[in-house]
Amino acid sequence: MKIEKCKMWGRHGWGACLLVLAVEAAFADEPKVPNAARSVHLGFPAPDATVFYNEVTVEESVPGSYFMVCGFKHGYFGIQELSGPEDKVVLFSIWDPGEQNDPNSVPADRRVEVLHNDNDVRVGRFGNEGTGAQSFYKLKWKIGQTYRFCVKATAEKPKTSFAAYLWLDESNEWKHLATFRTQTGGEPLRGLYSFLEDFRRDGRSAKQTRRATFGNGWVQTMNGDWVALTKARFTGDATPLDNIDTGIKDRRFWLATGGNVTNHVPLKSMLSWTPVELPPSP
Repeated sequence: MKIEKCKMWGRHGWGACLLVLAVEAAFADEPKVPNAARSVHLGFPAPDATVFYNEVTVEESVPGSYFMVCGFKHGYFGIQELSGPEDKVVLFSIWDPGEQNDPNSVPADRRVEVLHNDNDVRVGRFGNEGTGAQSFYKLKWKIGQTYRFCVKATAEKPKTSFAAYLWLDESNEWKHLATFRTQTGGEPLRGLYSFLEDFRRDGRSAKQTRRATFGNGWVQTMNGDWVALTKARFTGDATPLDNIDTGIKDRRFWLATGGNVTNHVPLKSMLSWTPVELPPSP
């Protein structure tokens, strides 16, 4: 700290200056309070796959919540609550190759290609967390209702196309939201995971609870076999908060973060459950 930035104030002179420095030092020593709830994840050990199926049931949500259901090395797929209960979407995103954050800096031949998007789906570019293509489908999903997601991968060296499907109970069918193709070297689905995220990050949101269950996850392997995702590793980001937790409920994994959540399961723990049944895929 530099003394020369202080000024002589009236008859108190350097005494006032030193008091200011002491106060500044005291505040500087206080730990910074996180402005967001801690992101928590479930990593699923799985063989390379052509299909990834998973389900989510949201139990508690607040504005600025992302319940990501089908995550993999090249993208992610889930549901968000944006500004409130009436403002909710399904989000599917695929990354461009590289580690850039400016979407406009990516040459056309290296950008994610849009092969399909439903008439009800809005497609655009994104940046700041890598770059790529994303699709939004408006859906007023409900607390306590289970939603089913499926991603299909088709390797077309040096690229892979990823198709996102959402099951619609009201019409009893799979809705093909979008298909994106990106440079992968021809990789299949790998590095599978789910997570909870607070993307509002306004300080208040760190004190609010988000909770959901994920489960009945399956993959179709490269040789056509179906394998249940019976294990998950619990991890979190670097946010210095311990009001996070996980566990197994009704043979499904659950995640919770923020608010009055109490931690019982250490990070990096491996959980396991027994398969329920193989669901029909699109």
